[in-house]
Amino acid sequence: MGRYEQQRSFLKSNFLEFTHIKTDKIKGLPKPPTSKPYSPSSIVVDLPEINEDVITRQNVYECIKDRRSTRFYSEDNLSLDELSYLLWATQGITATNKAGFTLRTVPCSGATHTFETYLFIMRVEGIQQGIYRYLPVEHKLIFMYELDELDNKIDAITLDQPFVPNFAKKAAVVFAWSTIPYRSEWKYDISAHKKILIDIGHVSQNLYLASESIDAGACAIGIYDQKLIDEVLGLDGDEEFVLFLGAVGKKRK
Repeated sequence: MGRYEQQRSFLKSNFLEFTHIKTDKIKGLPKPPTSKPYSPSSIVVDLPEINEDVITRQNVYECIKDRRSTRFYSEDNLSLDELSYLLWATQGITATNKAGFTLRTVPCSGATHTFETYLFIMRVEGIQQGIYRYLPVEHKLIFMYELDELDNKIDAITLDQPFVPNFAKKAAVVFAWSTIPYRSEWKYDISAHKKILIDIGHVSQNLYLASESIDAGACAIGIYDQKLIDEVLGLDGDEEFVLFLGAVGKKRK
């Protein structure tokens, strides 16, 4: 039991301990940026406005009931409208409050929204294969770079799980959510990290239900090579690192 003690303790609330800490927010330090900056020379891809016509299953009850982790997909592409909808459903901004915090399609502790969304795009109509980052404020994508043998790289990152690689037959897109912990630490200090893990669950579930609503399937991926994926995405592994992944593709008929 000893080897579990520290991890089990992490799962428990430390709210009373947190209340005695003077957070960076209380100290008057500036709020972290809502999203990462990007170079003006970046290649920016406009996403279509959210189009409800992509939704083929309007009944929320049916989407919840039929939701399953989909591990094998058809060879059909996702449309750009569908990808736009999935990005909006998982991190889309719906309002900004007076304090400058963004309110989104997913709940988040204190509206701190620590996540950045990266995409390994294999089969999306009108989009070049490669690695992208989502810009939630602008609802656009930044093209980061091409990657030779992208499917094989995803295979290595996900430690040879059979349903993820081989872009010709399997997932059309792999979402990779990183966290920038300080966005939450600024407000919650030592209590931030449990909140971050809870929050990523909200994001993942929205991906599942949104995928179901367009007759696509999703599967969360919690097993991956941390060092490799952080290197591939150019993350330092400390101030920003990948926390969770999700594969998405059209269902087999």
